[in-house]
Amino acid sequence: MSASLSEETELIEKHEEILGKRAELLEQMESCREQLKIQRKQQLKECEAARLRNTTLLQDLQKTEDRLRGRQLPHPNLLALETRYWASVEESIPAWERFLLGKGPHPAHGPGQPPRRAKQKASTAKDQGLPPRPKPRTAR
Repeated sequence: MSASLSEETELIEKHEEILGKRAELLEQMESCREQLKIQRKQQLKECEAARLRNTTLLQDLQKTEDRLRGRQLPHPNLLALETRYWASVEESIPAWERFLLGKGPHPAHGPGQPPRRAKQKASTAKDQGLPPRPKPRTAR
């Protein structure tokens, strides 16, 4: 009988130990569940804020597109001039690259031309003691 009593006591102790671990795990699970709830609420807030921000950005883009559609295109001569300008820039890139890498002359000097001297500042009417010239009028 004493063997069965000690076995029963041992089983009761193990049972109480298991119940204690179970209670501890349930507590941890509840804590994790609460943390997940808090994280979900935070994510929902962030999601809503991002959605509002995106909506505002889309509205701003739409307004900008509408404004751009309403504008007149530049004059064809201006477009042609701009196209020629960029073509000129692209043509001069290799010469500037060589110059900037220290492998060639300054592109504005040309192959046989010496570097130009800096221009002197033009004298003004004040320097010569003359009254200032009137400003040109624009047509109205």
